[in-house]
Amino acid sequence: MHGDSDNRRACSDPAVSSPRPRVLLADDDAAILNAFERLLTPSCDVVGCVSDVGALLEAASRLQPDVIVVDLFMPTDEGLETCRQLKGVMPRARIVVVSGANDAATRTNALKAGASAFVSKIQAADDLLPAIQEAITA
Repeated sequence: MHGDSDNRRACSDPAVSSPRPRVLLADDDAAILNAFERLLTPSCDVVGCVSDVGALLEAASRLQPDVIVVDLFMPTDEGLETCRQLKGVMPRARIVVVSGANDAATRTNALKAGASAFVSKIQAADDLLPAIQEAITA
């Protein structure tokens, strides 16, 4: 996808009447963005993929996603501050932080900065979709 889409479909589970979560992806690694997009597309509407903080803040404001999946360490900014900025602009959006760092302090600091969930990149294939689902139902 790697662009914007206003393609909204009903959730594939007929027992669920709510729309699919609209997800914005942010990571400076194009391979990670592609992998996350492929992973999430069957269950979510990926409305955008961005690779820097400036584009993330603009796209989040314009697209109004339900969930923002953001890499904690992008080169142009410190991820915890990005979480705070996103929550300031979009207090209702759920933020799922993804990071290569998987220590307790990083996880705790991300949650304190406004993240709804924290996922280790190593576990993202198994944990990202459940973290998104949990974030939107919390």
